[in-house]
Amino acid sequence: MIKGIFLIIPFFLIRFGLLSFFGKKAVYRVAYFAPINKNEIPAYYVYQISTAAIFLYTAFLDFYFDFSALTYLGVLLYILAHILLSISIINFSSPDEIGLSVKGIYKFSRNPMYLSYFICMLSWVLLTKSIVLLIIVIIYQISTHSIIISEERWCLEKFGDEYKEYMARVGRYFLV
Repeated sequence: MIKGIFLIIPFFLIRFGLLSFFGKKAVYRVAYFAPINKNEIPAYYVYQISTAAIFLYTAFLDFYFDFSALTYLGVLLYILAHILLSISIINFSSPDEIGLSVKGIYKFSRNPMYLSYFICMLSWVLLTKSIVLLIIVIIYQISTHSIIISEERWCLEKFGDEYKEYMARVGRYFLV
């Protein structure tokens, strides 16, 4: 039996440790929340609360490696998520001259970091076999979509036609 906290630690090491390697500017870029309008405020709070709930709840769950298909799928997604998160952070930390990240993995997804978060959290669901955690992750993902919409609106305002062209080339989550 392994406590869920040990599933979370690598996420934080990559998310903050690797990110800090690129300096304060990179940390600020990732931590920055685009301005939200008043219709998005409830989604923002649901996002924050569900994020905290996922980490706190997962930390106290148990993980048993039982050699089931769900466990193997969970391990595969866990590894994939951390690789994707690492690549996303590295690519995001090196924006182009106007401050837009469009190279590397950002050629395939406008939001690979959020995608990696979801895959990672889904792996925790599979590894802990927790229905409650699955429900929280679904709530998180729905609220995350609203956050992404607000970020896209902000990027359109800040980067204009360059971001509009980027949106036409690259899908919100993956390719389309």
